[in-house]
Amino acid sequence: MSVQLIRVYVPATLSMLSALRERGEIAGAEAHAVTPALREWYAEGDEEELEYVAFTRAAQGALRLLRHDPAAPRRRVVVSADVPPGAVAREDRELGSSEVRLGHAVALASVAAIHIDGESAADDIAAAADVVEEALAGDPDAQFTVDGAEDHELEWYDVSELETLA
Repeated sequence: MSVQLIRVYVPATLSMLSALRERGEIAGAEAHAVTPALREWYAEGDEEELEYVAFTRAAQGALRLLRHDPAAPRRRVVVSADVPPGAVAREDRELGSSEVRLGHAVALASVAAIHIDGESAADDIAAAADVVEEALAGDPDAQFTVDGAEDHELEWYDVSELETLA
C-alpha cells in the first residue's frame, strides 16, 4: 500500500535555494497546503483552485522572508514538495487557513518543482517586500503595492534545474 503524499508549498528565497543545492534539503517551518480549513472556506473551489490559493499564500510568505533578508535577491521563491502526512502539522487557526508547519527540513528528493519570479519582477517584489507586513496589518496603500507584486506569475522550473538556479 502506498502512502498518500501531501503537496506543500514552501516560501523561500534564492539564498535558501543555494542551501538546498548544498545540503540536499530546505529548512523552513512555514509551508502552505490544501488544508481542511481551506477546503471549508472555499467550498466551491476545485482542487486546482485550492492549490493555487495555497501557492499564492506561500509566495506572500516569500515576500516576508525577503523583508527579513535584505541581502537576498528581490525575487520570490516557492518550493513545491510532496511530503508524507506525518511531516506536516496543520495550523488551522482560522477558517480558510492554508498554513502548515513542517516537522523537519524537506529533502531534495521530495521537491517536485521550483517557482521563481522573473528578473523583470525584481523592482515590484522589492517594493512589496518593504511593505508586506503593513499590508497584512490592513494598510490599503501597502496592499496596493503587494497586489502589484502578485500580478507577476512565478516561473516554473524542474528540480533538475536547481544547479542553474542556485
